[in-house]
Amino acid sequence: MPRKTMNQQEILNTIALTRIGHFSPTAMLMLLREVGSATEILAHHNNIREILPTASDRLVASMKSIDEPMRRAEAEMEFDTKHHISPLIISDPEYPERLRQCDDAPLVLFYRGTADLNAQRIISIVGTRQATNYGQEIIRRFVSDMKTLAPDVIIVSGLAYGVDICAHRSAIENGIDTIGVLAHGLDTIYPGHHRKTAEQMLQHGGLITEFLSNTNADKVNFVRRNRIVAGMSDAVILVESAAHGGGLITTSIANSYNRDVMAFPGPVGAKYSEGCNNLIRNNGATLITSADDMMHTLGWESAADVQTARSKGIERQMFPDLTDAEQKVTDALTDTNDQQINMLAVQTGIPISELSGILFSLEMKGVVRPMAGGIYHLLTI
Repeated sequence: MPRKTMNQQEILNTIALTRIGHFSPTAMLMLLREVGSATEILAHHNNIREILPTASDRLVASMKSIDEPMRRAEAEMEFDTKHHISPLIISDPEYPERLRQCDDAPLVLFYRGTADLNAQRIISIVGTRQATNYGQEIIRRFVSDMKTLAPDVIIVSGLAYGVDICAHRSAIENGIDTIGVLAHGLDTIYPGHHRKTAEQMLQHGGLITEFLSNTNADKVNFVRRNRIVAGMSDAVILVESAAHGGGLITTSIANSYNRDVMAFPGPVGAKYSEGCNNLIRNNGATLITSADDMMHTLGWESAADVQTARSKGIERQMFPDLTDAEQKVTDALTDTNDQQINMLAVQTGIPISELSGILFSLEMKGVVRPMAGGIYHLLTI
């Protein structure tokens, strides 16, 4: 059921704020962050310049009448309560933290489901709506392997035909939580053929959207939806794509958010591999051919490795073969993981010339893993 921990008036006012004017998500988010709360903004809707002296004439005019936005927000709150939907405003602790950091994050998300939106590992799988047998087999194998390598992972996609629905169904078949990001309100499911899968996802993941009920699945909404798919995950995996398509839009957004982007290559000349191959060629994505490749790229230690280490009673801080210098580096990464070598040099007092050799030794011992950008990740148990 919808939670009662957040200030209900602030939730109501934040929903209403999304209905005022025709401002971009970025502009509305900047306004909210500058003022501090939707309640404060609406309390000064007739004199907005008292709390925001830089308010534009357009914003002043839009704020004059809030009756319709408030009525719409109240109706939405009633609908959400009746249908067990949680409206997550951007200040809510349960709002996806990865997405919250994006400059165009939605002010409100409407969520039904069981999955933790701030789980440790979240990936998005995207691609063409005309997935070939080749693409579908890649997805099934990839998700099946993820069940072994990272069973706690959450798989996000857009519930569309092709790659999306194959990713969702493969996740459910393997007991992995999966979240569908919708381009419309939670009062309907589009496409209707995916309703049964969507219902299963409510118990094994969830459905999420920024759109209020009675919002149609208009074309522009799918583009807006893509930024949520990209923003709420650690990495975006492109499986198949033509030279132009929604999957490439999502990977472009993911790159702008500094997310990891990976793509499966395909046969030269194949229509629905062209987008993947071009993206890899232009350094817009890392080439992967398996779940193992993705785990290595992200610096994720596999669950199998973790279980093996635990069965042997190994603890990182008790490795008998670590030198004093290696232990010092390990301790620094334990305090603050994922550091660049220059920062590690400052923290440990070890010269970079010497530190490079130590990090290589730790990598060989399976204690750390180098990541993109010269960052070193401590493999925890």
